Amino acid sequence: MDKSVDILSDKLKGINPSAFFFLGIGGIGMSALARYVSSRGFTVAGYDLTASSITDSLRQEGIDVVYDERIVCVQDKFLDPKQVVVVYTPAVPEQQEQYKYFREHGFCILKRSELLGYITRPMRTLAVAGTHGKTTTSTMLAHLMYQSEVGCNAFLGGISNNYETNLLLSADSNYAVVEADEYDRSFLRLSPFMAVITSVEPDHLDIYGDEAHYREAFEEFSSLIKHGGALVMKKVLPIRPQLADNVRLYTYSAREEADFYADNIVIEDGCIKFDFHTPNSVISEVRLGIPVPYNVENAVAAMAMAWLNQVSDDELRMGIASYSGVHRRFNIHVNNSQYTYIDDYAHHPTEIRTAIMSARKIYPSRRLIGIFQPHLYTRTRDFADEFGAVLSMLDKVILLPIYPARELPIEGVDSEMLLDKITIADKHLFTKEQLLDYLTTSESGVYMTIGAGDIDRLVVPITKIIRSRN
Repeated sequence: MDKSVDILSDKLKGINPSAFFFLGIGGIGMSALARYVSSRGFTVAGYDLTASSITDSLRQEGIDVVYDERIVCVQDKFLDPKQVVVVYTPAVPEQQEQYKYFREHGFCILKRSELLGYITRPMRTLAVAGTHGKTTTSTMLAHLMYQSEVGCNAFLGGISNNYETNLLLSADSNYAVVEADEYDRSFLRLSPFMAVITSVEPDHLDIYGDEAHYREAFEEFSSLIKHGGALVMKKVLPIRPQLADNVRLYTYSAREEADFYADNIVIEDGCIKFDFHTPNSVISEVRLGIPVPYNVENAVAAMAMAWLNQVSDDELRMGIASYSGVHRRFNIHVNNSQYTYIDDYAHHPTEIRTAIMSARKIYPSRRLIGIFQPHLYTRTRDFADEFGAVLSMLDKVILLPIYPARELPIEGVDSEMLLDKITIADKHLFTKEQLLDYLTTSESGVYMTIGAGDIDRLVVPITKIIRSRN
């Protein structure tokens, strides 16, 4: 694509940028934006705290990444405020040296959500919001649209297993599929043509304060849908959408009749089939490409949105059958008669419960061992009782220390506190090193790594250890 600055409009303040610098470039949302502006012809670089598979991929694509926050580590071409736009994520501390330099020297600085809003504003944006399910649903929707005659661009909150990336580009399509993140009220920067809301269970209470304000944000999000658009909302959510005139409202469900729903769900021989109902038709015996029961509901939401945007019945059937999931969403790395190993991003009690229940349905007679890394001190504090209850559904629990991300420690909030709330007897608190040593002599069963921190760095060594045990 040709270089263009239309995506920034009034924020450019008269400058003519040739480059972007991303603070926190290794984040899943940030890396998609970095890839996008690079595809538009801009020079792109960024900083992240540590190397990861994402930063490794960016570097292979020609995007420079530094892991040292000193300003001397930034190339000179990224230090001209007349030529460079800086993009940051709230996870970057105020005192980060490069961030301070850019603020003090008059750079155009954008939040990640601002840039995403500018990029997608002129497009027909299909936005997927919700406490749970938004990454899988948006990635499903992107696949359904991308493999159809309609096409789409997509900014995803996970790495699609179908495409091995979090960014899809269609030169001839004006559609954009976006994961609408409620953290830091980011989704209120979007201008969706249509939207999905999957759930509104309280989360990010460090931002919203209480449940009422959290749900109000989703109501405000619904008010942003453009005239002539639509909201597809899970049936019986406890919010009142604030829809503009001429915006249609649809409901969906995998458990009861709605405008879009699934029934005749059959789970057998590692396969899931169901009938998909639209307001005026039925697509019978749809096969879900990933045999995970909770994804039937996500599939209904994604298929509903695609159906409303002219994806044909045959394209829906083929697309949902060929969908292969999202990195770290119930990914099965080892599966034999003695050992199974599943990795999942779940970090909220409801998400963990869903993952555990799915594993129980797929492996009903096997011992289930969960390895959980709590994410954020505030979330651990706010949902400690719920975490304790849901982790007690396992046969064995191994806790790792809390991953702090952007937060400082909170007195009295740690993994040992959480361990005390787990009611099963077979529970342990390990460091990462102790965990890997333990796994070399552990019993057979279904192992699950669970969490949104850096527990993903353990997936490769755990997979090697478990495969060597067979």
